[in-house]
Order: sequence, then C-alpha cells, then structure tokens
Amino acid sequence: MRDFREVGPEWLLIWGKTDRRGVSGRRGGASWNPLFAHMLDVGAITGELWDNYLARPVRDRLAEALGAGEEPVARRNAMFYAALHDLGKASACFLVRFGTSRWDRGQLRQEGRAWRATARRAGLPLPPESGMAPRAGHQHITAHHLPRLLGCRCGHCGGAGRPTFPGLHTMALLLGGHHGHIPHLDTVHRAARAARADDWEPYYRHMIDTLARLFGVDLEHLPQRTCLERPANLPLFAGLVVMADWIASDETLFHYRLPVQPVERWWNASRKEADAAVRKLRLHSWDPGPAQWAGLFPDTPRPRPFQATAMKAAPADGPALVIVEGATGSGKTSLALWYAHHLARVNGYHGLYVAMPTRSATDQAAAEYVSFLTHAFGTPTDANLAIVHGTAEASSAVHQLLDAGEGRRGGGHEHVADTLPFIEDTLSCAQDSETCGRPVLDPWYLRRCRGLLSPFGIGTVDQITLAAQASEHWFLRLFGLANKTVIIDEAHAYELFQERLLEAAISWLADAGASVVVLSATLPTVTRQALVDAWCRGHRTQPRALRTNGPVTLVDEDGRVTCVRPDEEPAAHHTCVELAPDPGPAELADLILREAAGGGIITVIRNRVDSAHDLWTEALALTGKHGWRREEIVLLHGQMLPRIRLVREVSLRETLGPGKDRSERNPARPKRLLVIATQLLEQSLDLDFDRLYTDLAPVDLLIQRRGRLHRHAPNQEGRPASMRDARMTVLHLPGPDGLPLVRVPVDGALGTPAAPGNKDAHVYAPYALAMSWYLLHGLVTAPSSCPLHADEPNPERRHGTACFDAMRDGASLIERAYNPAPFPVTPIGSLLRATHERWTDDLGDQDNTAYVRALHPYGLDGEPTGVEALKSGEAHGRGSDGTRELAARSRMGEPTTSVIVLFRRYADDGSPSHSYDIDGNIPADLDDHSAQGDQESIEAHRAQQRNLLLNTFGLPASWFRQIPPVSEWPPFSEGRALRNRHVIVFDDGGRCVGGPKQGPIAYNSARGLHVVRKT
Repeated sequence: MRDFREVGPEWLLIWGKTDRRGVSGRRGGASWNPLFAHMLDVGAITGELWDNYLARPVRDRLAEALGAGEEPVARRNAMFYAALHDLGKASACFLVRFGTSRWDRGQLRQEGRAWRATARRAGLPLPPESGMAPRAGHQHITAHHLPRLLGCRCGHCGGAGRPTFPGLHTMALLLGGHHGHIPHLDTVHRAARAARADDWEPYYRHMIDTLARLFGVDLEHLPQRTCLERPANLPLFAGLVVMADWIASDETLFHYRLPVQPVERWWNASRKEADAAVRKLRLHSWDPGPAQWAGLFPDTPRPRPFQATAMKAAPADGPALVIVEGATGSGKTSLALWYAHHLARVNGYHGLYVAMPTRSATDQAAAEYVSFLTHAFGTPTDANLAIVHGTAEASSAVHQLLDAGEGRRGGGHEHVADTLPFIEDTLSCAQDSETCGRPVLDPWYLRRCRGLLSPFGIGTVDQITLAAQASEHWFLRLFGLANKTVIIDEAHAYELFQERLLEAAISWLADAGASVVVLSATLPTVTRQALVDAWCRGHRTQPRALRTNGPVTLVDEDGRVTCVRPDEEPAAHHTCVELAPDPGPAELADLILREAAGGGIITVIRNRVDSAHDLWTEALALTGKHGWRREEIVLLHGQMLPRIRLVREVSLRETLGPGKDRSERNPARPKRLLVIATQLLEQSLDLDFDRLYTDLAPVDLLIQRRGRLHRHAPNQEGRPASMRDARMTVLHLPGPDGLPLVRVPVDGALGTPAAPGNKDAHVYAPYALAMSWYLLHGLVTAPSSCPLHADEPNPERRHGTACFDAMRDGASLIERAYNPAPFPVTPIGSLLRATHERWTDDLGDQDNTAYVRALHPYGLDGEPTGVEALKSGEAHGRGSDGTRELAARSRMGEPTTSVIVLFRRYADDGSPSHSYDIDGNIPADLDDHSAQGDQESIEAHRAQQRNLLLNTFGLPASWFRQIPPVSEWPPFSEGRALRNRHVIVFDDGGRCVGGPKQGPIAYNSARGLHVVRKT
C-alpha cells in the first residue's frame, strides 16, 4: 500500500460533480468539479450555517456531541465531518460513471472518456476500459472506511479491539445516510468490496489530512470528542449535512474549481461563496429586537385580558411548550405569534413554522403571517417565508412571494394568477416600507423537503407528522423544525393517529431544544395531558399531572406546569342552538330562502359533497319562487378542481372576511348570500355569517363550526333584525325510534333486505354522532337561563333551543364526549353503548398504527434511541429486498391517487386540443419546459406547473371499485409534460374520454369529479 504522504497531484483528478445541467458550461466553467473542491464547499457552508442559521439550543447540543462542550472545536469538527460525507466517491465504481448516464449529453460523454483516459495515465486505480468494478453506493463506502481512517481499531475496522470509538461508527452511519436513508450495517460491510483499502486508502488519508489542516481540526482528539448519545443529535447532524450538501451542490451558488489551482485557493473561494449563498438564501437567523404588542399587531393595539396574562407568564429563558385554548376568534393566533417573537429573543431560534390542518387553511392563513413578519422581523431586510405543502406552487401567495424576492411586481404570469389576488396588498406594503422586513421566497425552497429549511414557513401539519416517521429524509424535516418555534394550529381537528405522531415529534423537538405552541379549541383533558407528557419525555423529566386547565398552559424544560387564567372573565358569546330533524334538501332550501328573503348571510355546512350538491341544486330551482338570483347561492366543496375552488374561496374572503379596516364593517359585504359548503368552512376561514345550519357532527367540530357565526363585531349593526342573535341549527337524521340514525347504510344482497342508515357515518364514527346528539338533546331539554331571550314570556326555555357559550360550555361538552360517564339505562344509552365499542376499537387501531410507525427519542423505559433504531433496512427504504417500501403516512383517512384533469375539444377539421377548463377558455400548455435556462423558460415552467396543480385532483381509493386501476389506463401521449402522469380527459359535456373512460366517472363545474350514480 502506498503511504498517503506519497500521493501526488493525481488526487486532484478525483471528480465529485459533473456539469449534467450545463450550468457551469454556460458561464465558461469546467465540465467537472474535483471531489476535494466539493468537500471544501460543503465544509464552508457548514461553518456558515453554524454561525448564521443554527438556533442556539441546536448549537449547544452539537457542541456537546462534537466538541465536548467547546463550541469553536465542535464547529470545526462539524465542518470536517460534513466535508467527508462524499469520501466514498473516491472509488472505481463511482468514478467510471463520468458521462455514462443515459441523462448525460453527448458532449459530457466525450469529456467523460477523455477524463478516464487521463485518470488512468495518472495512476488512479480504475479498472481497464473493458473491466467492471464492484458496485456500492458511495455513501456506504464512506460509512465503511471512515471509523478506521479516524482511529477506531475495533474488530469491524480490522483491529484487535482497542481503541474503540462508538461515536465514529455512529457518525459514519449518519454520513452514510445523506441520500435520505441511514444504512443497515450489512450494507456498509458489503461496500468494502467496492473500494479496497490497498487501492484507495492513501487518497482517503491525504484528503482527511488536508481537510484537517485547512479547517484546524485536531485529529488526535477527534474520536474522543465525537459522542452522539443524545438522540436529537442524530437527526440534527444528519440534517445539517444534507442541507450543506444540497446548497454546496447548487451550481448557481458554487463554481467548479480547476485541478491546476492550489487547494488553498479553492478554500478561500469556498468561504466567499458560502457566505454569499447564505445571504442569497436568506438563512441568517431571526434577530428580533424588543417589541410592544401594538408594534407587532397595529390592527389590534391592545392585548385582550387572557393575552396580557399569558404574556406576563412567559418564561424569561429556555424553551417552552405553550397550549392555548379558546373559541374561534378569541385571539389565539396573535398570542402564538407574540410567543414566537418572545421565544426567538430568549432562545435564539432562527424563525418559526406554522402547521395548519389543510392546504386550503394554509393558503388562507398566509396573509396574516406575512403581515406579522413585516412588523416583527426586526431589521429592514428580507425574511424568507416558505409555503409548505404538496401543491404550494399552485398558490398565488407563492408566486407573489417569488416575485417579491426577484424584485418584480406582476411577473408576467398567466391570467389565472390575476383571479387569486391574495396577498398582493400586504406584500406591496412590506416592499415599500423602510422600517419593516419584507417577506419573500427563494425558489430554492420549492423543491421537496426544502420548505422546512426556510427560516419562516407556513404549511400543513403533515410536515410535522412526517418528521417523526422512518421515511426518506425524515431527519431533514426534523432538523428544519428543531431550529424554530413550531406553532400547531387547530389541534382539536386531528385524528388520534395524527395526535400520536405529533406527540412523537414534540418529544424530538423538546430533546432538540425547540419550543412548541399548540392552538386549539377546548381540548379533552387526556389530549392536553398527552401533549405535556410528550414534552416532558423529550426533556427526560417526570410528566406532571394537570390539575387545572388554561386557557393557557405553559410547561418549561424542567417540566414545571403553569396554568394561566385571566384576571377578568372574557365576555360571553351566547349562541342559540337548535336541534332539529333534517327535512330533506327541497324543504330545507325552501325554508332558508324564505328566512333570508329580506337579507342575511346564511351558511349550511354539510358533511358530504353529495348532500351539499343536492341542497344547492334544490336552492337554485327555487330562486325564481323566492326572488333570489343564482349568483347569490354559492357552492363550495373539496371535489371541485382547485382552479374553481380557490377562486371561490378568495371571493368569499373578500366579501365575508374582516376587510382591510377591521374596526369597520367590510364594505364589500353583500346584503344577502347563501353559502352551501362542506367542512372546508370549518377550519381557519376568517368568515362571518349571520345564520348557521350544520349537519350533526362530533361536538368539538360543531363548536368549531359555530366559530363562523357572528365572528366580526363591526358587522353586528348591519345584520337583519331576525339575525341579530347568533343562531345555529344542528340537523340530524331521525330514526323510526326517535333516536338519531347513525349506522352505516347496508345494501341488500342475496335476498337480504337493505338496512337504511346515515351516509354521514362514513365520514364520522357513529358513536361520535350519537354522543353529539345526546349532549345537544340534553342541552335543549334541560332548564337553563338564556339571556338572549330574557324578554320572552318564558325566559327559561325557548322550545327546542339552548343557550350555548363556547368558552363556558365547550370544555364540559368535550370532556363528556371523549371521557364519558356510564351510559344511562335508556334507549339512547343502549345506542351509545353499542357504538362506543366499535369506536374504541377504531381508536385502538389508530393508536397501534401510530405506535408502529412513530420514531421516539426515548423508549418507554426512558432509554435513549440509538442510530441502530433509525436505520431503514438493507433495502434502504425502497422495498427492493421483498419488504414493503418505507412510506410515511400523515393521516389515516382514505388514501388518494393524484391525477391531472384536462378537457378535450375538436376543431372543425377534427383536430383535438386540450384546455384546463371545460369551456375551453384556458388552453393547456403541454410542451416540455425546463426549470433551468433562460428566464423565459423558467417562467413557462412555473406557469405550467401551477396550471397543472390547479387541475390536480385526488381520486379516493373507494372509487377504484368502479373504475379500472391507473395501471390499466391508456397512456396520455399528447404532451411530453405529462409523460408518466395519470391523466383523465373529459369532453365539453363532462363525459370521460381519456384515462378510466370505461368507468362511470364524470365532471361538471359544480359537482366536480364524481362517480355517476347508478339508476
């Protein structure tokens, strides 16, 4: 074996990157980048991220793991280890791939042949031109060699057993996982065949020695200082390496180096470009200065009593779990943002991430967070705000943020963008300000998994549940969240499966030093306690039993619990609740149109698309009879294409939202409107209705729906006299015994009669529906004093109604629903007993599924989780060894398959054309546009991707019982942009003519995609 000190200049020929996209060539650079140059780039950007991006608690933990508590030492060691992640590319199996991929251009193939000839002449140990090299992933080669190269002498490293350094082996596995999956030990051992030590060790040692010299790393004491025992340090460092590698691999941020230059010159260039990259991507930590409430929230310059009390209880240092409970419109969001600002000041977090229940809620809430950042960022600079969900590029907010970051207004987007004017005014205000930050978005963050790396983000809760499951790059998500205050909104809206995954993620975030703020309507005691227990487990403190409830519960890193209650009780918000049989769509439509004939804004929230559409159809049929106009009746549901649904949501926000001046009635508010919708209205829509009808639903969701009623006080004087009192009617389907019908319908088969039922039981558990009816029935039949009707002859009771206040009554109802007392010995008690057992079985299934999937930092016995528990198997999560592929699951609902919807028309000569809308007004661009290249190509790509996302629909799995599986669909061959995509084509009459055309699937603008009912 050659001594590493004898390695000559040929080591600089070892390549690490090739110019596959032509970026380097277009600016006159080289066609390949030396491996060592890329190592220096990664080391430099790691140092910049350490200084500018990592939150102070994360730096403290990594200092403990990599420098025995000495931060300067840990910083240098982190740079060193991150730079070594690609060491295994110095192997024959990797190097012979230069120019051999089917994606490589002809010029690159020619340069690859020239490089291999030069490398062989220089003496690099490559196989002959006709020879084959054993294959292995270069990341696995790194993991195999690294511990031995850095001083381990255990049996696996070919030594006699001492000295052994477990920390080096842990580090090797983390670096071996930089492609997304921490490898199995068997895979690492097999990689030895692909890079024999006799051939490559001199080059490895030369690179290690040179890196240590340039970075100032003490190799002698490095093994003893590498101790990754805290579980959170595993995903934290793995995430840091991946982030640094991705930034350093971006040819637009880092230039290729020439092998004739001295490495010291490379190192100087790497540091300069790393500094520029951090500034370009706006990765500098948030540095908020002192701020008063009025400075952060100028529209509401005085905090409410519960907000002021909670602010006084905020911890002066250290991370915290904050649980804020309250009715819709109570000010929870503003308090959460104040806490994010405060916790960033005391803990040095680089930003915040806000988790919303749905994509729609994310887009709707973005404007509020943009407004906050314009006042809270602290310095007149740009704050990068990422909107994080699967269809973010379809959001108008994303495109406005992109344009703001590029210094452009308008940006030449397709006209659909103009129909979604969502945050333009906020951005314009921020852009013109000289004293506020300006929210922007760099396109770098639009690619998968990168959104959570942005200092500021708002997205779906799925991103948090995915961060606690073994799947590709799960640790990168957790790393991005760990540097922030994480705000989880609408916590009451999540199923048990999601709750358990959130608890696991909270434990990881606690171990990493992050802070978490949970917003919710009133939570059941068991749910609140589970959140506190998860936080305490992450801090390895004894969970504390909660003796009282909020509305604000604070838990510090030592497990101390503080429950905050305001000095003065909040004003009551009484709602008159009625429980009534559902009269059917025709009678209900007639009733509502007569009720609001003289004015009023009414909403009906239905549990299913079918029932919403049926009611809308009946209402349209009665418009002439009652003097309504068709445009005064709006339908909104989730089976509409996003292209239609988003426009309607924006229109409702403009007319029924608070308006620009929250102290006055919205001047755009119409005199009369009927909105028929599904659960889309239930969450995070800041809309105000005069009157509410709703289907029977779980009681906590009914309380949330009530939050759409009389939401904005300035509208009160303008409400019709008959609707000045808040009034909600809950509609149920009665059975023949007088009890609510809650069982699932059963079709008759083989002579068995059909059993009638309630289709809403497919949406919500029969027990939840029965219990909700039982609780509401108890309210409307028990004597109570209702101040809304104090002037009536019998103020104790208005027939069939109850006076409800969410702040006063919500906690009691939710506790009774989810922690029921023994059921009464009555017919309704029998129904509750019969449905409760099935409900608890379903909850058990969710609990068990989450337990199997979730990763936890500490086991039930308190023992820390090691790297072995995070490995993804010999197939590295891809299922190629006969096992199931590792795929994270964010919710237990019915899985869907994404499809692109297009519409086909024929010209007079018979030639077909495609459009994005059924009327043919928006032609479909199906050409192949590159995301790189000149600005025109980039704009065309962005516009096309946005249009495709606006036409993306999730087909429920149950539909495939009636339509063929996608594997049997004929391929769509009319456009290269849709190759390998599932496409459904409809004609201008809504008939399916492409994709599952033999299945009973149809389309119309109101009903959206639907399976045709059998007659």
